[in-house]
Amino acid sequence: MNDTDLAFASIEEIGKLFRKRKLYPVELAKLMLVRIEQLNPKLNAYITVTADVALAQAKKAESELFAPRGRRGFRDRGPLHGIPISLKDNIYTKGIRTTAGSKILKDFIPQHDAQVVIMLEEAGAVLLGKTNMHEFAYGVTSNNPHYGPVRNPWDLSRIAGGSSGGSAAAVAAGLCYGSIGTDTGGSIRIPASLCGIVGLKPTRGHVSDSGIIALSPTLDCTGPLARSTRDAAIMLRTIAQTHSFPFGSWSAQKFSANLAKSRLGLPKELFFDLLSDDIRSVFDGALRDLRKLGATMGQISIPLLNETEEDGNQIAWAEATHYHQQAGHFPRCTAEYGEDVRARLEMGTKVLATSYLRSLYLRALFIHQLLFAMDEAGVNVVVVPTTPIPAPVIGGETTALAREEHPTRALLLRNNRPANLAGIPALSIPCGFTESGLPVGLQLMGRHTGEQTLLRIAHAYERAHPQQRRPSL
Repeated sequence: MNDTDLAFASIEEIGKLFRKRKLYPVELAKLMLVRIEQLNPKLNAYITVTADVALAQAKKAESELFAPRGRRGFRDRGPLHGIPISLKDNIYTKGIRTTAGSKILKDFIPQHDAQVVIMLEEAGAVLLGKTNMHEFAYGVTSNNPHYGPVRNPWDLSRIAGGSSGGSAAAVAAGLCYGSIGTDTGGSIRIPASLCGIVGLKPTRGHVSDSGIIALSPTLDCTGPLARSTRDAAIMLRTIAQTHSFPFGSWSAQKFSANLAKSRLGLPKELFFDLLSDDIRSVFDGALRDLRKLGATMGQISIPLLNETEEDGNQIAWAEATHYHQQAGHFPRCTAEYGEDVRARLEMGTKVLATSYLRSLYLRALFIHQLLFAMDEAGVNVVVVPTTPIPAPVIGGETTALAREEHPTRALLLRNNRPANLAGIPALSIPCGFTESGLPVGLQLMGRHTGEQTLLRIAHAYERAHPQQRRPSL
């Protein structure tokens, strides 16, 4: 296995090499750091590279894994032990600056770790650095005015998506084996789709948000980005609050099951009203492939679906502005925000209390009606394209679709915000490429605590259609 193959290996494959003593954690960390040094200037995926931390953690992992089994000092912490990962830069890391992609926090160094970081350290993961993102996670392009845009590994002229754009780009380019991002309206799934990797937004509350800079607490979720469903599952199992999630029932057998008993729902409303021709073509092909694997499909009508965009906006605008006011950033530091984030914070000052409360009420009603609609249609999973368009060019504020110009931000959010509003798990997996070679994502949305079902379906699809291409950088 050459260095490039090694960089794109799975977490499981790396773990096996470690335990067979064919690869050492320090050796692997050095390989990743060299790749970051070579490729990050092109991609701008990392804001901060933690080389010293990574090497120290890798050395510790090596001393534990390679001590004589059964002797003092030996410890196998599990599948992430010695695995190099990254973190979105809105996640607190003790002693390591955490900018949230902002000028305001450019020198902020937390005094404690986020809960997910504590769990990853206990699992023996190796931190390579903090990834670039849309400023304060308040956008979907990662076109950052302070640290520069994150560039898509498949086409450097295009966005990586956001707000977890640096995480997705780093995973897709082989600059880490997985990353932790956040998702308020699609901020894990959008960049996962545009960069051709797996992104999982868990059920709301199943991963702690303690020590993570908030955007909209009602909608925020934290989850993994990885190159395979199995790797995403390993990462989620590590950071989930296991007392509320039945990870003990996960097994390789269940991951390998066919889809004969899976019934998937195709929504009548919203998701298919605006789709580019190339996305529709690849998505239709993915549906045919799922049917070949045994899945059955039926239409599902979801009431209030068309209202989710406005309700999500009202909630996010109000809560984001309130957070920045409480933190003392807004309006005191107005001039230090990027133009787009400043404009949205100003919009938040105009949200009426009655409008905010109405949106919360409609959110509760939407959750109830969504679950009722799934019961009535006899489906556990809804399947849709992750985004209606492939990765747009950097700086493109509008995108032509159906002979009209549409705001790019609204298009990218369109198919993703419903899962945040409902608090349900949602997973984006690669399902093909456009004729111009840009990745396309397939989104699966499930019931509360339904991550296992999503991962099982995604894994079956992935096994039948393994991702063979890599970005050429």
